[in-house]
Amino acid sequence: METRSKITIILAVVLILITGCVYGQDRAISPNQLPKTAKTFLFTNFKGIKVGSAIEDREIYGVDEYKVYLANGTKIEFDSRGNWKEVDGKHQKLPYGFIPTKIRNYVAKSFPNTYIIKMEKERWSYQAELSNGIELEFDREGNFTKIDD
Repeated sequence: METRSKITIILAVVLILITGCVYGQDRAISPNQLPKTAKTFLFTNFKGIKVGSAIEDREIYGVDEYKVYLANGTKIEFDSRGNWKEVDGKHQKLPYGFIPTKIRNYVAKSFPNTYIIKMEKERWSYQAELSNGIELEFDREGNFTKIDD
């Protein structure tokens, strides 16, 4: 009985290792393979900027997220349905079309000589990083909540 238990444990460990190698990996894909929502986002907000590469992050249960790297250095992360999660301009000004109006207005009024270089959308909030290094937090409706340290 003890030998059978050891074999079962060894097989379980091997299966877990194999599964980890097969799933949970990034895979390069064609930009055409992105979800329609992601393609529309790119076309609307980054028209004329070529996609350098697109990566599909797969987990056991399917696609977890997509990462897109544009030719100008911008990195965009999308969820499994193609909704944007993070847009990082790598110190370049982001196009403001996708940024909620309240956030754009707050930044323009409170920090007039700066611009947004990174946006993150989380379940209940937004975070914006400004060109001067300040990070701001906003609630889901775009109302300013705090300066993040």
